[in-house]
Amino acid sequence: MARRVAVIGAGVSGLSSIKCCLDEDLEPTCFERSNDIGGLWKFTETSKDGMTRVYKSLVTNVCKEMSCYSDFPFQEDYPNFMNQGKFWYYLQEFAEHFDLLKYIRFRTTVCSVTKRPDFSETGQWDVVTETEGKQERAVFDAVMVCTGHFMNPHLPLESFPGIHNFTGQILHSQEYRSPEGFQGKRVLVIGLGNTGGDVAVELSRTAAQVLLSTRTGAWVICRSSEWGYPYNMVVTRRCLNFIAQVLPSCVLNWIQEKKMNKRFNHEHYGLSITKGARKIIVNDELPTCILCGTVTMKANVKEFTETSAVFEDGTVEENIDTVIFATGYTFSFPFLEEPLKSLCTKKIFLYKQVFPSNLERATLAIIGIISLKGSILAGTELQARWATRVFKGLCKIPPTQKLMAEATKKEQLIKRGVMKDVTKDKFEYIAYMDDLAACIGTKPSVPILFLKDPRLAWEVFFGPCTPYQYRLLGPGKWDGARNAILTQWDRTLKPLKTRTIPDSTKPACMSHYLKLGGVPILLASLLLIYKSSLFFKLVRDHLQVRISPYLISIW
Repeated sequence: MARRVAVIGAGVSGLSSIKCCLDEDLEPTCFERSNDIGGLWKFTETSKDGMTRVYKSLVTNVCKEMSCYSDFPFQEDYPNFMNQGKFWYYLQEFAEHFDLLKYIRFRTTVCSVTKRPDFSETGQWDVVTETEGKQERAVFDAVMVCTGHFMNPHLPLESFPGIHNFTGQILHSQEYRSPEGFQGKRVLVIGLGNTGGDVAVELSRTAAQVLLSTRTGAWVICRSSEWGYPYNMVVTRRCLNFIAQVLPSCVLNWIQEKKMNKRFNHEHYGLSITKGARKIIVNDELPTCILCGTVTMKANVKEFTETSAVFEDGTVEENIDTVIFATGYTFSFPFLEEPLKSLCTKKIFLYKQVFPSNLERATLAIIGIISLKGSILAGTELQARWATRVFKGLCKIPPTQKLMAEATKKEQLIKRGVMKDVTKDKFEYIAYMDDLAACIGTKPSVPILFLKDPRLAWEVFFGPCTPYQYRLLGPGKWDGARNAILTQWDRTLKPLKTRTIPDSTKPACMSHYLKLGGVPILLASLLLIYKSSLFFKLVRDHLQVRISPYLISIW
């Protein structure tokens, strides 16, 4: 059984990994190459250290109730969406509350992680680290790699003919910190992701003109939904997930597209998305900037000249001063040995996006490179909870021969075009979280909850699927989980109540769902549950000792 665990990185996933090790009575040692926790959330004025950092104006895309550690809610007066400074402070609070800092070795770089000669029997690793020029070697029973998605900027210059003749400034969004220095300039931003949208909007306030180029377009959503509630809390609900599993995908896509076009017509704004793509970004201001002309949408760039950009639709923009590539990142694991290094970059060979398929012993876990339609923090925490229990032998995974055979078969089918590579898409949040929770034994059972605690069951099924749900039962159960769920709307509204309004009345809990068009959803969901034989079998078993056989027979 594993005891000593090396954790590489002290960012969001690294901190949760340290805590999960401690929860399972393991002995973590975390290696962090910078001088502080938080990873990319620790803002710096420059990127000279080669580490990816957030830009100064960044605001979280997922609200606080959906993106907190499952047993450590945000303080109630924290805003629902917060800037990087506020979010980093939450990470600091988490680390101090659970006394995690003493397990972290700062300014320490991991040079190599290699199997020991007896790996097939022990599962142990040799880890070589360097601190201030001095190398050190240690043996660990398990390793948790928490270096994240944003390791290496993806700068596809070869895809843009003439870019090397361009005389203006060229940079990747990793280097962007603030709009200072862009006053009066004509700026071209390439890439319409969350970062590209944010950078374009911020620069539009100071630059002479911002051009935003996209190949595929994107659906643009706001942080707030109907009645001003956080979008994530409205759409990430078990009842909606339940209905989505029943509806045909074409119907579901039609409903979603109609809803997203209700705020503004994406085609009119130059944002219409390529058929078959499902790209969604969060940006509250981009449509307004387009409407006001401070941001101009453009097609994909065909080529560059010394001072201009030629687009695929034949249009030309002259006198471009700066090109910012918001083209994402690639992740890598330079400290691993081959073939493990290459295999870990192929998500299809990671069992449940965590365990490499080719290891005889499941003692190395990749934490935090998952793409979710929801909170990455919550997802990585659940990954860490599962991984530490696998290390201890409390959870099992299939043998490596089976995993490699399945992954290799999928890879071949993808190459032949028979099968789609789903690892390139974002995973459905509730489905992925429930899958991991089922492995751990912490997935909530809604039918049983309705029998034992109807009020809680109502919130779990019809309310937002907050991380606290995975602390209600099983290993790692948290006594405060029930209360955290029942008070989640209070913490959502608390930071908004900064002005006392006479005669204001506090809405009932149910009103959150009724206001959001919940009646049709509730009726549809109840109808589906009514048809569920499992649910009514549980009801029958529970009631059989309380009512007569005659009444039971009417079911």
